[in-house]
Amino acid sequence: QVQLVESGGGLVQAGDSLILSCAASGRTFSTSAMGWFRQSPGKERVLVAAITSSGRNTFYADSVKGRFTISRDNAKTTTYLQMNTLKPEDTAVYYCAARSSDTIVAVKSWYDYWGQGTQVTVSS
Repeated sequence: QVQLVESGGGLVQAGDSLILSCAASGRTFSTSAMGWFRQSPGKERVLVAAITSSGRNTFYADSVKGRFTISRDNAKTTTYLQMNTLKPEDTAVYYCAARSSDTIVAVKSWYDYWGQGTQVTVSS
């Protein structure tokens, strides 16, 4: 069992940066692939970035590639999403998710544990 708590969201202006954190509790964090999803009103929840347990493998959606960086600190059982050069279209609720296995997938139903979400709003 893994519990996830996101933090770090807020209201920023276009071009600003934010870092989201996802604190995990549970024994399986160090062997779990982690992902950050986002969902805008009326849209599907989509994968933004993901990382394997060792941090060696990562995935980024095309829309955030070069601007966002996912990382993790297994000693602190925390996953981060550094978001730079934010755009109004990045506005969404951001969710942290964990898999029971250590492979990166984009299908949200294959993630077993979810945080409550944190709102990111980017004004133009």
